Amino acid sequence: MKFALLLLLLLPTLASAKSWKVGLASVDISPTEPIYLNGYGNRTHPSTGVKQQLWAKAIALEDNKRQRVVIVTTDLLGIPGAVSDVIAARVAKQYGLKRSQLLLNSSHTHGAPMVEGNLGTMFALTPAERLAIHNYTERLKDQIVNAVDRALADLKPAQLALGHGKATFAINRRVLSKDGTYIIGTNPNGPVDHDVPVLRISSPDGKLLAALFGYTCHNTTMGGDIYEVHGDYAGYAQLAFEKEHPGVQAMFYLLCGGDQNPSPRGKFELAEKYGNELAAAASAVITGKMQPLTGPLRTAFRMTDLNLKLHSREQFEEELKDKIPAKVRRAESMLSLYNQQRPMRSVPYPVQAIRFGKQWTLVALGGEVVIDYQLRIKKEFPGEDTTVAGYSNDVMCYIPSLRVLKEGGYEADSSMIYYGKPGPFAESVEEQLMATVDKVMRDVGRNK
Repeated sequence: MKFALLLLLLLPTLASAKSWKVGLASVDISPTEPIYLNGYGNRTHPSTGVKQQLWAKAIALEDNKRQRVVIVTTDLLGIPGAVSDVIAARVAKQYGLKRSQLLLNSSHTHGAPMVEGNLGTMFALTPAERLAIHNYTERLKDQIVNAVDRALADLKPAQLALGHGKATFAINRRVLSKDGTYIIGTNPNGPVDHDVPVLRISSPDGKLLAALFGYTCHNTTMGGDIYEVHGDYAGYAQLAFEKEHPGVQAMFYLLCGGDQNPSPRGKFELAEKYGNELAAAASAVITGKMQPLTGPLRTAFRMTDLNLKLHSREQFEEELKDKIPAKVRRAESMLSLYNQQRPMRSVPYPVQAIRFGKQWTLVALGGEVVIDYQLRIKKEFPGEDTTVAGYSNDVMCYIPSLRVLKEGGYEADSSMIYYGKPGPFAESVEEQLMATVDKVMRDVGRNK
């Protein structure tokens, strides 16, 4: 009787151990020469050094039916769709992985190099500065494909388990000012989600091999006055976790933090403090009770088009006279499209879902997604653990909810200048996005 009870208790762990193979790899993607850092338009020159190494880290997962998925986390502001497409095509050709089987997520650190095709109207760059960005981007493609290759070659039996912790340094940054407009500040009453989802990867005998953990907060502890390469709080979190667990690969992925900032900000000591808090939360989870994941893997990937608010040639002809250089560059870009008779009317948008058995679904959304989507998706798909990541597969601009769009402000409108988009989204944006989420969820067997 005692043996039967013990076997019953061990069955989930045994099933997990038999269900999975896992491979790991990492590659240093720090720049090797001075290069413009991304994310802050007030920077006036390229980087001056590397304070903290940047990494691309890959985890390859295979279930007992040999279905695979590879998740790549990167210490970058974002990977534009054109770059993701090249990487995905090479991975498909070399390893037979469908687009739904590759997830590329960025931490959105503002201390990382520019990647070609991302925030193209932010700076007036010299040919030499553009060449440095081009060379870095080409090398980055090779490095990420190499990480995928090594992770797939490293597949070994493993166990997966999921748990949740909590970190509290994020705060909603959208503040209603006295003149009735929304500005960036600290809003203690705004929506937040302090959840820290943690995926534990261990050997069949229980030895910790890796941890994949997420959080909902911009990596903007440090400002645009910093010209040294760094990973912000996410970089410190991975370092702290790996220091506490030698030989373990720590991987951070960003959730829907488009309107969330760390608070307070401005010092590397704060970035390290937040990183330590996040690492401690993840460590507490992996040493506690977690839900074994038993498979099978199901993946889905769909593209949709998010409509933009109508605009005209005349408004950009007028914008050419603006005193803000980035707006002039945006106007020039938009007028070029008008001259080619192909004005930008919508934005291509990727939505992905990865489902682990009936225990966990990871939804991956492109762009700088505001927290409303994370809260809505988790609410609309109850009964099973759901995590919603932003900054995945393409970071093309901010993705406001209808609420944020109507309120206005940086996330809804002015950020589009620097992303080279003609203006805000149409009011259909949230329902267009959610309709595609519904489709990928059905594709992986999830229903509302």
